[in-house]
Order: sequence, then structure tokens, then C-alpha cells
Amino acid sequence: MTAVTSQYPFGICPQFHGNSRLLSPETDFSALNFPYRLGYSRLTLHPKGHVAEIHYLPHAGDFTGENEPTPILDAIESPMNLKNLSTKELKQLANEIRSELSFIIAKSQNPSSSSLTVVELTVAIHHVFHAPVDKILWDVAEQTYAHKLLTGRRQIMQALEKSNGRLVAAPDFESGFDPFGVGHGCNSVSSGLGMAIARDFKGKRDRVVAVINNETIMAGQVYEAMRNSGYLDSNMIVILNDSRHSLHPEVEEASKIPINAFSSTLSKFQSSKLFRRFRELAKVLTKKIGKGMYEWAAKVDEYARGMIGPPGSTLFEELGLYYIGPVDGHNIEDLVCVLNEVASLDSMGPVLVHVITKEELEVGDNQMNAVANKIMEGVSSSDTIPCGNRTYSDCFVEALISEAERHKDIVAVHAGMGMEPSLHLLKDVFAEKFFDVGMAEQHAVTFAAGLACGGLKPFCIIPSAFLQRAYDQVVHDVDRQKVPVRFIITSAGLVGSDGPIHCGAFDIAFMSCLPNMIVMAPSDEVELSHMVATAALIDDRPVCFRYPRGALSVMEHSFSGIPIEVGRGRILTEGKDVALLGYGSMVQNCLRAQSLLSKLGVEVTVADARFCKPLDIQLLRQLCKNHSFLVTVEEGSIGGFASHVAQFLSLDGQLDAGIKWRPITLPDNYIEQASPKEQLAVAGLTGNHIAATALSLLGRTREALLLMC
Repeated sequence: MTAVTSQYPFGICPQFHGNSRLLSPETDFSALNFPYRLGYSRLTLHPKGHVAEIHYLPHAGDFTGENEPTPILDAIESPMNLKNLSTKELKQLANEIRSELSFIIAKSQNPSSSSLTVVELTVAIHHVFHAPVDKILWDVAEQTYAHKLLTGRRQIMQALEKSNGRLVAAPDFESGFDPFGVGHGCNSVSSGLGMAIARDFKGKRDRVVAVINNETIMAGQVYEAMRNSGYLDSNMIVILNDSRHSLHPEVEEASKIPINAFSSTLSKFQSSKLFRRFRELAKVLTKKIGKGMYEWAAKVDEYARGMIGPPGSTLFEELGLYYIGPVDGHNIEDLVCVLNEVASLDSMGPVLVHVITKEELEVGDNQMNAVANKIMEGVSSSDTIPCGNRTYSDCFVEALISEAERHKDIVAVHAGMGMEPSLHLLKDVFAEKFFDVGMAEQHAVTFAAGLACGGLKPFCIIPSAFLQRAYDQVVHDVDRQKVPVRFIITSAGLVGSDGPIHCGAFDIAFMSCLPNMIVMAPSDEVELSHMVATAALIDDRPVCFRYPRGALSVMEHSFSGIPIEVGRGRILTEGKDVALLGYGSMVQNCLRAQSLLSKLGVEVTVADARFCKPLDIQLLRQLCKNHSFLVTVEEGSIGGFASHVAQFLSLDGQLDAGIKWRPITLPDNYIEQASPKEQLAVAGLTGNHIAATALSLLGRTREALLLMC
């Protein structure tokens, strides 16, 4: 539960949890009417005196909705409250958390079920370990919801902060129970190993637990970190949440890992002190006998464990991690037993606990559907997204399928976490010509380069935030060798509820600085289809184009892509007072600004740059010649499109000739979760902001301020 603090005159700092009132340092506490249910938890030292925490205990009226009663969860204020719970109470707590999360997910219209797979595991972790002293790290934000409920943030979850119909993930720095940022994916083992080594240097004894899953284990960084952890041999615990029942990347091609009494007994035996001591003693004795005997015993141990373990389990042993599993991820008793044994390890090095969970395990279909139906009854039609709305991805898929009919060598490579629905359609249509490599972006780029060298036309589809992870491969394996890979950069720009984690702010800058890369961006769905056709014909160098998330207006027919001249922009409307040069989707906001300015008697030229590299220098010279004021607009960071425009204007002498130029880019900071409209307003990229910038250039400051009100 969140707390709001206020300094008391005598150095006491009350922290109100639950329905907190916003208090200022000047608050007169004698005039406040406190709720009757207050709990005094503890008194700790504060640099300016003492800190007392006064907890407002929530009651049934605090939260709206018809969720099931949660008496044990209501009493949980921190993980310390789990320590004395019995196994039966832990099971009930897990059921209450699952009920709570199901209610929240239904209310937020969020289809994610991954948060429900780790409920029992999260309860067991916090029952056994002592966070925040022990470090608990997660790879993806979607699996931290139960963790947040148990670490004092229930009110944040219950508040249902929504953005564009999706559950908002809270900032990484909101709690001391989050030792490292969550959401980037595949970073928990690396950061956890760093914390473990730092702990060893400082002579501390806290434990480090990293939780990974099927998606993040596809990334190379996880294996790099595991290999290094095996080499450094520092104590840490890696928990693999396996919701696929298989270490095989393709579920349908792999046999299920059995979870039964034998596997449960085996996991407990593997983690027991008796077995570990026997194993260590055997190692010592065989080493004394001789190197040959030691190597022979090691092979026997590996063979035996490979025979009784699931397929792929010996991989972790080869990387240097002691493998335990599989463990039933929904059996509290087994989880607590194994984790207690693992927590008692003092000098065993890194350990991997393989936990099997079920994604489909929920409160129950009837209860879930009932909750969802009741919630959706209260949602007006204006709050929901029309089913007919098309996205940029929909248009891209249609355009690529159309091009593939003309160019039989076109193939698609996809990398990143998850796939948009339209890309599933592309996968079905392309069949064996579609390659989804998961969170293996580096491999995806070089794999696409190999496909191109083999005579195919690869379209490499990667979200902007994930392409950052493969930049070295983009530079050396593609651009430096002028390999014709076509990069489709999705989720470019601001991404609403995903906030800074998946924000695609930097791709314009880091792609346009490459010497051989053609960089372009469509302003609408028609231009998108043209750029797909253009990219299909470029065979002498790499090319990329970006498009944002979000719905487009419903189109009654699809457009057939027509190749456009590389490095050629276009003028959409002409005026004499101000020129607005937009890049990508921001062209639409330039048109909105033009509409506003026309009502104020300002004649505006709106141009679509199309290309960041190569720039249309003839278009730029024409805009500078016919106007005294130029504004460039892009949904990207500093150093992108505007930087290339500035370079040309300065070298071409246009700035010396008197043109007044203003760039509008994303601000030099990370923009947190909000609706897309709110994020654009914060970034200063709305039509009103663009129009206000133009009015300021014209000296009409008062009107510019009125536009911003």
C-alpha cells in the first residue's frame, strides 16, 4: 500500500496507508478526522528524528466492485506477515490473490494471464525469503502483480490506473522491494549476479533470487549470465517459471514434462542437505583418488541426472548451475519445501529451480466471466475501442502479403516479446516463410542478413525498443556490409501504457547515423503501403521504416503499394507564412496545426519529409526560399530527423540567409505511462503545441499561450 508522509513538529513522521489523505508539512493534525481503524506498526530512526508508520486498515467500503472476500490478503501489509502462516493459510492466500488479480485484470480489460501463473510461486518466495534484505528480481513486469500485492502496493493495483484500456505497470523505483528495474526482459540473472558478487565483496549473507520465464530464456543474455555465474560460483538462485511444460521453444513439437509424486520426491531429494553433502563428499573423494576417477564420477552424475531429469535440464548443469526440478509451481507445500532447502545453501554456488506452472489456471471460468461481464456492463461504448479500427500493423501486413505475391523471395523475420494479432495472420499466410525467433533480436538481425546473402528478400520486424538490443549486429552484420535487410520498426514513438519500457524514442537517431542505411517513415497507411513496395525493390543496401502503435480510420479498401523515389518528400498544403515539415506520423499533427492556424488567418505549408536519410534537399531549399519560418516535427529523440535538417541548413547557408527554424522533438527525458493523447501533450507534440510554436515564431505570443490553455 502506498504511503503519504508529512513531517510532524516533534520529528514524528506519520505514513498513512490505504485511503491516504494528501498531507503537507504544514498540516494541522489536530484538525484531522482520522478513520477509526488505525494500526501502529513500528518506530524507526529518521535523519530528522523518528519515523512512525500509522496504517489505515482498509475496510469493505474502500474498494468498489464485487470481488470475493480476501480476509488473509487484507491483513498482509508486508512479506513479514507471511512468515507465520501455515501451509493451509498460504494456500488460501494464493487463492485470494488469484481472485484479486482476476478481478483487476478483468476490470482493466487486460488479457494478460501471465500474472496468474506465478501466484503460488510468489507466495512461496516471500514466505521463505526475507525481502527487501534478500533481493527478489523479476524479468518481466507482467509477472510482478502478485509481488506488488504482497509488498504494500495493493492500493496501487486496486486503483486500476488505466491507460488506453490496459493495466498500467508501476514505475520500477516505487518500492524498496524492487532492487532492479523490471520490464526490459532477460536482465534479472545478470543484475542478480552483480548483486551477489557485490554481497560477497562486502561480506554480507543476503540471498539473491532471479525469476525468469519461457520468453526471456530465449535471449542470449540469460545464457551469458548463467555461464558467468557458473564460472564465478557465487551463491544465487535462478527460478525458471516454465508455463509451457517444456524447455523446447515450440510447445506443439515437444513432449510435456510430467509433474507427479515421483518428480515431487525427486526435487525434494535433489535439494536436501543430505544429498548435497553426499554429492560434495563424493567430489572430494574422487578428486583425491585421481583426476580420471573424478571425471568418470562427474560423467556418471551427469548421465544419471540427465536420465531422471526433463529434456534439456543438463544444459543448466553444463553452464555451471545446480539443477533442481521439475517442481509443481501450484503446489505451495512442495515449493516451500524446495525453496527452504535451497535457501539454506551456504557454499553451493548458483542453483536453478525449474518450476512448472499452467497459464490457463485461473479462479474459474464461471467466476472470471461473471466478473468481466459485470464490469463491462458499466463501460460505455465511448470507452471501448471500436472493433473495426485498423492499425498500422494491419495495413503493413496487407501490404507485405500483396508484395509477396509479386516477389516470391520475400520472407519475414520477427523478434521481440509477443506478437501483435495482425502478425499472427502474416505468420499463417507466409507459413514456412515466417520466422519468429522470440527475444533473440541479435540473432534475428544476423539471420536476416544471411537470408539476404542467400538471395531472399527478408523483412525483419522488430519493435523499436527491442531493436536497441541488436544494434551491434545492425552496424557490423548489415550496414557495414551493405546487406539489403529491410527493417520494419514497430511500436515507434510513444506507446501509452507501456511507458518508457517499450517506448520507441531512439530509432530515428541510431538508424539514421549509419552510413549506408536508408531511413524513412510513413505519414499514413497509404504511404506505408508505398514504402513496403519501395523496400522490396531496394537490393543494394539496407533500409528501414518505422510506424507507431494505434488505430487508424477504417479504410473501405486496401491500397496497392507504388514504389516512391528514394529521398523525395512531398508538399501536402501550401501557404506563405510558415512551413511545417513533419516526419512520419507527426505529419498528421502538422495538418491539425494547419487547420487551427488557418482559423487565425495564418497560411501554412505542410510538407511530408518521408525520408530522414537521404534528405530531400530540394524540398528543404524550396521551403526555405518561400518561407521565413520553418518548423520540423518528429516523434523521436534529440539527434534524429531535426539533427539532419540542422546539419543541412547550416552547411547549405540557409541559416545565414535568414530562415528561422525551430525543431519539435520528444523531450530529453523518459515519459511515464499515460494515454497516448496525454503522452503527446506532455511531449509537446499535439496539433495545439505545433500551432503555438508557429505563432511564437510569428510574434503572436498571446495567441500561442491561449492555444495551450
